[in-house]
Parts: sequence; structure tokens; C-alpha cells
Amino acid sequence: MPKDAATPPRRPMRADARRNLERIVAAAGELIAEHGADASLEEVARRAGVGSATLHRHFPSRQALLEAVFKDRVEALCARAGDLLAEPDAGQALSTWLRAVGAHAVANRGLGTSLMRDADPALGETCHDMITSAGDALLARARAADAVRPEVTITRLLKLVGAIALATEQDPDGPAEAELLLAIAIDGVRTR
Repeated sequence: MPKDAATPPRRPMRADARRNLERIVAAAGELIAEHGADASLEEVARRAGVGSATLHRHFPSRQALLEAVFKDRVEALCARAGDLLAEPDAGQALSTWLRAVGAHAVANRGLGTSLMRDADPALGETCHDMITSAGDALLARARAADAVRPEVTITRLLKLVGAIALATEQDPDGPAEAELLLAIAIDGVRTR
């Protein structure tokens, strides 16, 4: 018998448990943005308005919580890219999304490094593929509108955003500095 056939189906999560999980992930995201990936789990629980046992019931390890925060942020970026596909100015839509990716990267404050230590490699691949696909769709529209230089690829754009985030991570004005540098860089990418 295949292993999956022996696994009983998971019951849907109760509404209060789902709310707790969402509050924990949101609080962890805020604290990571403020203090980095080593933010206190007790403070995460306190800010989420749950007990430590509730936090650990949902996330048995710091690693599991960090992965949930990262995946949640990636899903939000991909949803934003989907929304921006409807924008009439394809070049501006791509620029807007790249700024959101930059803000995401700056807010991670060591999250990527922490995840690389013990993460399931599939998480990184899946999130990378999701971001790349979302960005590719926006870039294709911008390219069709002749709004970006021909040598621009989504990989190059993501490297650029990542480098800016890394360069400003320790800066007290990191988010503002990253936004300014990204604006300068994006202006160099666009043709008009």
C-alpha cells in the first residue's frame, strides 16, 4: 500500500486555531522586521496575543515559524504581482513590484540566512520559483510594451534587488535607503 494511502486525511483547522496561526505569523513577521530572525519567540507569542504553548503547537520549532513567515511573504508578493498585471502601465507595474520585493527583502533582516542553515531545500526552490514566475509575467508585459531594456531578465532584476537589500540591511535607515537605491536602479532599467 502506498504511504499516502495509509495517511488519514487532515481535518480542517478550526476558525480560532486559524486566526491564532495567522496572528502568530503576522507578529513574527513584524518582529523579524524590527529585530531580525533571532527575535524572541516569547515576544512573538505576546504580540500575537497567544500563549507560548499555542505558538509551539502551531510551530514546534523556530525554523518552522521562520519558514511560515517567509512563505507567507512570498505568497503576498506573488499575489501583488498578479494584481499588477492589470495595471495599464506595464513598466510602472514592474517597478512597483520590484519595490515591493525590495521592501520584502529589507524586512527579512537575516531571515534568508537563518533559513539556509536548516531549511528544507524544497522551500527555497519553491519560493524562488514562485517569485521568478510572478516577476517573469510582469517583465514579459513590460518587454512587450518596450518599457525595459532588452538585456533585462528577471534573474538580473532579482539579483539587483537582493544586492540592494543586503547592502542596506545594517543601515539604520535601511528601508528608506533601499527604496532610494532601488528607484535609481529601476530608472536605469526602464527605457522611458
